[in-house]
Amino acid sequence: MARINLLPWREQLREERKKRFLTAMAISAMIGGAVIFTGDLMIRGSVDAQTSRNQYLNSHITKLDKGIAELKDLRKKRGQLLERMKVIQGLQGNRPVSVRVFDQLVRVVPKGVYFKKVSLEGSTLKLVGIAESNNQISALMRNFNSSDWFTDPNLTAVRKVKANGERQNEFDLTIQQTTPDSDEGDRS
Repeated sequence: MARINLLPWREQLREERKKRFLTAMAISAMIGGAVIFTGDLMIRGSVDAQTSRNQYLNSHITKLDKGIAELKDLRKKRGQLLERMKVIQGLQGNRPVSVRVFDQLVRVVPKGVYFKKVSLEGSTLKLVGIAESNNQISALMRNFNSSDWFTDPNLTAVRKVKANGERQNEFDLTIQQTTPDSDEGDRS
């Protein structure tokens, strides 16, 4: 029988398979590298895009925060202005009332009674005065009681004093100032 040596053929086949394997390995490595590179580019692009979106949002959030702070400041100023306007309107509305109170004060004072001190705290009118007799103080209190502009006269003290060589009565009186309806106030 003839001997055939198949070793070189097997060797060549082995070498060919090895070359194909290395070529396939190299192509796989290149494809893998390309996939990784492309994936990396895509991820970096996504990260960069998201970073730019975040910066855009942060810049607009900062602008909006400034706008909100300005709005709060404007609301505070608006509240202060409204308070001032209320005070001014209250003063404007009470201006004729003060004149009427003094007018009524003159009308209720009987002859022989004089005021040394008149002060207004809120709606309480505090009077310190001098009267020639106790009857005049009583008449003053009755006049305050019958007035539409005053209520609740309260005599807190009566003292005997000597003024101009005569004995007189010094008194402390508190009354509440009221504002009658416009129809009643026009009658008196």
